[in-house]
Order: sequence, then C-alpha cells, then structure tokens
Amino acid sequence: MIPRRYQVKKEAAAIIEHGHPWLFREQMSSAAQVFGDGDWLRLVDGTNRVIGHGIYEAEGAIAVRMLRAGAARPDAAWVRGQIAIALGKRATLARQTDAIRLINGESDGLAAVVVDRFADTLVVASYAPGADALARYVAMVLAAVARGTITVPVSAAPEAEGDSAATRPIEIFREHFELDAGQTMPIKVTRSAEPGLPAVHTARPAQPAQPHAAIAPVEVTAIIGRATNVILRPARRRRGPPTSQRILCGTAPATVEFHEDGRAMAVDLEGGHKTGTYLDLRGLRRALVGSRLAGARVLNLFAYTGMLGRAAELAGATRIQHVDQSARALAFAAAHHVGAASHHTFTVADVFEWLPSLAETEQFELVIVDPPAMASKQIQIPAVLAAYRKLYRAAARHVAPGGAVVAACCTSRIDRELFQRTVREALGPGFRLERDVPPEADHPVGFAQADYLKIAIWRRT
Repeated sequence: MIPRRYQVKKEAAAIIEHGHPWLFREQMSSAAQVFGDGDWLRLVDGTNRVIGHGIYEAEGAIAVRMLRAGAARPDAAWVRGQIAIALGKRATLARQTDAIRLINGESDGLAAVVVDRFADTLVVASYAPGADALARYVAMVLAAVARGTITVPVSAAPEAEGDSAATRPIEIFREHFELDAGQTMPIKVTRSAEPGLPAVHTARPAQPAQPHAAIAPVEVTAIIGRATNVILRPARRRRGPPTSQRILCGTAPATVEFHEDGRAMAVDLEGGHKTGTYLDLRGLRRALVGSRLAGARVLNLFAYTGMLGRAAELAGATRIQHVDQSARALAFAAAHHVGAASHHTFTVADVFEWLPSLAETEQFELVIVDPPAMASKQIQIPAVLAAYRKLYRAAARHVAPGGAVVAACCTSRIDRELFQRTVREALGPGFRLERDVPPEADHPVGFAQADYLKIAIWRRT
C-alpha cells in the first residue's frame, strides 16, 4: 500500500517523536477528513520531514495508530522483523504453557493486532478496522512459518520491560509466500533490526544490553505451535453488517484444550469473549494455585468460564460459588473447569444486583471480583468508580476474618493509583493491600494506555 502524505500539527509531531503510538482526533487538522478508514499515512512535520508512518481511522477517539517512527516505511520485511522480536520474548513462557499471546498490539510494535495461541490454534484479531489488512498479513506469516515456508531464526530475548531485543540481529529469509488464492509474493530479505526500533511504542527508553546475557537460538515452532488452525477475526464496525471471521488454515474448532503449568484448561472459541479466553489472567491463576486455600470457601464473581475458580480448587478450596450473567459461560465452566463437581455451584445472575441481596451470613475465605471493562469514554469514569465502590463495599461484607478479596479492573481509562484508592476506600480500614499481580510477560506494557489490567489482593486483618 502506498502511504498518503499528511502534515501533522506541531503538537502531534511532538507526540510522535516522544514515542506515543496514537494520535487522537482532536490533534488532527481538517485536512485529514479526506482519508479513508485504513489508509496508511506518511506523516511529515512543518519542514516536510518524514517523521513516521501510521494507519488512519475514520471514526473514534484514535485517529492515527503509529506503525513506525522515522523516514523508513513499515514494509513487509519490517513487519516480519517485529513478529520475530515478539516471538523471541515469548520463548521462556512457551516452555510453561501452550496458550500465549504471541502479538500484543502496539506494545509489540504492530498496531491494533493481537494473536493468541491456544495449543495448535491461532486466533488473530484486529481491534481497529484500519488494521484488518495488517492482521491478515501477520496471520499468513505465522501460518507460513509453521508450515516451514518461511524460516525465522528467533533468539530468546529478555522479558523485562524496555529490553534491548531490537538491537540484536534478527535475520528473516524468505523465498515465497503462499496466499489464499495460490498466488506467490516473491520476497527474499535479510535484515537486521535497527537500534531502538520499537521505541515508537515504548513509553520508557530501552535499557542497555547486559554484557554477558546469553542469547539462545529458539525453535520457533516451539513458540507458535503447529498452527494447524489459523482464524482471522476482523475488527467490529461501528456501522454496517457485522464482520465474520475467516479461516485461513484448518478449521475453527468450537473448543480447544491447552495446558498451563501442566494443568489442562479449555477455551470456548465458538462463543467466548474476544479471542476466546483471558490469557492476561494467567498470573492471577498462578497466584491462586499457590495460595493456602485448603478447605476454603470461594466466591467467584464475574466467573466467566470458571478458570479462577478451578485455580482455587487446585489450591484446596472445597466450596466454590461461581456467579455470572452468562448461562453459556457457566455451562462451559461446569464442563471443563471442575475437579470435583461437589465443590462447585453455579449461579446465573447479574452480579451488581445479586451481591447486595446475598445474606451477610454467607462468608468466604476468598472473594474474587473481576468485572468486565465498563467505560469506553472518559465521561463515563465517575459512574464506573461509583459502581466499583458499591461493588467492593458489598464484597467486603462477605469476607471472613483473615480472608482476602481479589480486586481486578480492566478499564484502561482508570489508572492503577485511582483504582487502588477506590478499592481501599470501599473496603475500609479493615483490609490491607497484600500484593499486586504484575502484567504477564506476553502482555507487555509499552505505553500508559496499555497498562489496562490492574489486579491486587487485599487481606482482611
């Protein structure tokens, strides 16, 4: 795609050069109205210097999602380089689980594209209509890598924020690429990642490489699996008919089993949320499995498919009550995430209505509160915070002495400090913050708005 020229305002140029991956609608001039959804833009400053390239979105708060800073175009070789860097960062995690977020959007340098691996099935999704073509290309590259059509020598990279993976040589050799229609795209590329390549999507500067850090070659199929099934899910449109998923390879199984630290779990690909399940809650599942819950009573609110309740059962809990408004999700939980059926009960209800009516005599050693995202606009935040206060006040009444509350928030417009303060005020002085659960290694936080998931465990004193 040939990028179209757009001269950005001085304010927008400063944003790009400071590394933020988005330009918002109010930062655009009226000249941008001629662009169509998904147009690739060559962004220039007031001196006509090319300062970056991005994808235009015709609607919504975000007008441009940055792809690459500087004058160089984000071509096919560059995209494959970003994929290789991202895969290298997942090498350690791939030895622990076969359910991994392989690509995490802007934080991995690929705007609005996510790829989740569930065993040998890949689900590739875009969350902006303008990024659909990029998502499709990423899907085809990963499918070709799994088939051996493309060889991508990936080196294991540190998983800490701000690592120096971009300064390490990454070579990608490519003879041809089979497309859906049987066409080929002749590409033969050898490239080395430019120093500081992902800086456009990193809020903090990259840290220098450790002088004696070992960089081990990695078999890429150990990270991405066999990719027997590759499913593409385009972004939802604000107007027009809903978009349907495409099957690029294999089939679209209704259910896929995967393993996390040796424990079997399942994902509902047919009717599940987003790509099917929440890989970003892996750290919380691990924390629960490692907790002392022998004989404990657990209240799992907004339970979805019951993975957190199953983690509590593995830690010894013997009475787990799951509450969710989705009968389908709870049926899936009962079918796939139960050890002993006698340990679990399932209640289909709206948590916000059900919890205040629960008798105060119902006490639990652990109450898990993991509500869905509740705000898409800044103006909604006061109402959401009020709902959180009401929710956590109600939850606190059901925590047994010495018990704990898991407080989670996936609303990106509420930052960590504000969420913690809100929960602290709602729970009251009888609770102390015991620990935060940090973001998972396959969900890197490359800029402030990417720090969407906040998880904390509060202990009743």
